[in-house]
Amino acid sequence: MTLDFLGTHQRTHMCGDLRSAHAGQSVILMGWVNRRRDHGDLVFLDLRDRSGITQVVVDKSESTEALAKAEAARPEFVVAAIGTVRQRIAGLENPNMPTGDIEVVVSELLLLSDAKTPPFSPAEDAIVNEELRLQYRYLDLRRPEMQANFLMRHKVAQAIRGQLSSEGFLEIETPMLTRSTPEGARDYLVPSRVHPGTFYALPQSPQIFKQILMVGGFDRYFQIARCFRDEDLRADRQPEFTQIDLEISFPTQETVFGVAERFLTAAFAAANVTIPTPFPRMTYDQAITKYGIDKPDMRLPHMAELTEVLTPELRESLRIEPALPVFGFVIPNVGELSGTARKSLLSEIRAFFGDSGLDALDITRLRTSEAFVPLAEEIGSHLNATTIAFNGNSFTTNDLAVVITPKLGTPALWNFDRQWIPKRIGALRIELAKKFADKHKLFDKTGTADDYRFLWVTDFPMYEFNEEKKTWDAAHHPFTSPHEDDIKSGALYNDKGSVRALAYDVVLNGLELGSGSIRIHRKDVQSEIFRSLGMTDEEARERFGFFLEALEYGTPPHGGIALGLDRIVMLLAGASSLREVIAFPKTAKAIDLMVQAPSEPTEQQMRDLHLKTAVRS
Repeated sequence: MTLDFLGTHQRTHMCGDLRSAHAGQSVILMGWVNRRRDHGDLVFLDLRDRSGITQVVVDKSESTEALAKAEAARPEFVVAAIGTVRQRIAGLENPNMPTGDIEVVVSELLLLSDAKTPPFSPAEDAIVNEELRLQYRYLDLRRPEMQANFLMRHKVAQAIRGQLSSEGFLEIETPMLTRSTPEGARDYLVPSRVHPGTFYALPQSPQIFKQILMVGGFDRYFQIARCFRDEDLRADRQPEFTQIDLEISFPTQETVFGVAERFLTAAFAAANVTIPTPFPRMTYDQAITKYGIDKPDMRLPHMAELTEVLTPELRESLRIEPALPVFGFVIPNVGELSGTARKSLLSEIRAFFGDSGLDALDITRLRTSEAFVPLAEEIGSHLNATTIAFNGNSFTTNDLAVVITPKLGTPALWNFDRQWIPKRIGALRIELAKKFADKHKLFDKTGTADDYRFLWVTDFPMYEFNEEKKTWDAAHHPFTSPHEDDIKSGALYNDKGSVRALAYDVVLNGLELGSGSIRIHRKDVQSEIFRSLGMTDEEARERFGFFLEALEYGTPPHGGIALGLDRIVMLLAGASSLREVIAFPKTAKAIDLMVQAPSEPTEQQMRDLHLKTAVRS
């Protein structure tokens, strides 16, 4: 088989563009053979490019040479089809294809590239083996599902750029090679050949640079920035990712919220989704109390606090710790459980909590005891209030009611966390919602605004306790401003656990889309924060001297936010993993299976970088 050269031929149409209106036109299509059907003197080729598929017909009566080439063609060959568009014969149309009313009768066929039999066909609807997909990513990317994901990603990114540009933001790039700064994860380090023994760090975010751009007077900055974090992976996390990064001078939180809501509205509109604004808001403490998590999934009913329902007498009778909170929640439409299923569920819940001291209160069993019927009814009324507030429907026996109580001796604090009980119960709520998702169907797409439930969470804790080091660490980056009242009260030093940050997250369907804060713009306050983290003035100068010096030259108040572009597109595409919307992702072990990275450097590269490897004993 001899392959052809393209010569001076130019494509006239994309494969997915042809319709009945093109009948009679001469066209040149180019793409991959998706499928081939040989009927002797007649060969049908489904020709595919990223726009779609067109059926081309190679007839011996039109060209014996073209027929010979069509007979030689196989799936994933690259061909050029030169011919005429014609209407398909009545009854032979394909209603499942946008181009199903027409076909192209070929007068000349060029075989531009051949192909080995692929390990899987891009024509397949689903390929189970993800490692195989990642190893042959170039084949995987040809699949229509993947092509649609990246078309959506492009449209979303363009909409964001357009919206921010229309509001006076300048797109400015920041360095990829920088110095290591604390961002909450390990840095990727890059050794310097020119300066032996020193290393650059790949940026975990453009945080310090965007703040310096505010010092530089740019007022409104944005960037669709590549970021790098050396951390353990999961479905919605990658070692390199893309975030929509912006910073504003002289903002309030309201300023940042308005900008973010407008560019998210534009981004979702690019995917034909309308979202209502403004987004609802709640504080971190409210989110923990009502949902047990700082990124609530608003598609589920919130928890009900039942602390006051359980009187001291009832607690003593039921062996419940007298001073700790009690919470309950509802998973809708689970249906009535059999006795065996109920016992199995109670066992699962107790295994989930382990030896923490939390236990499930069996409401069904309470109803069988005359003494506890009033308690069961009062608990039911509180749970009913949450379901009515959620969707207007009353709580019924078709809904699963779960009440969690602390056993006698349960600790009030766990790792210095005052809110550990609602957090553990909130985690159970999410697990049970996943377990019964096929019953309640609240995670199913409906095509309405309820599919995308946004929320702002504000007033996060400034510090979190590090149990291993027995120290208070910055819960965010150390450039986040605390509430002014908490600085004045002295809590910064006397009660770090109560200090609130001017930090905020935007949450969608239980996933954190992005985080931001109002920054510290005064050197004296920034130095105070470094000292409150146990950093000496000398250490602060060593690590952040350039930044502290920049703050001495007239720094405007500023703040901003960064949102994950990959995560936004993942949710819009209905994908289960970020790997479906990143062109060349890593595995859960941070390996690129296609190029086999990371790889060992050569001896010469190690010598150039003045490096040696040491084997751990």
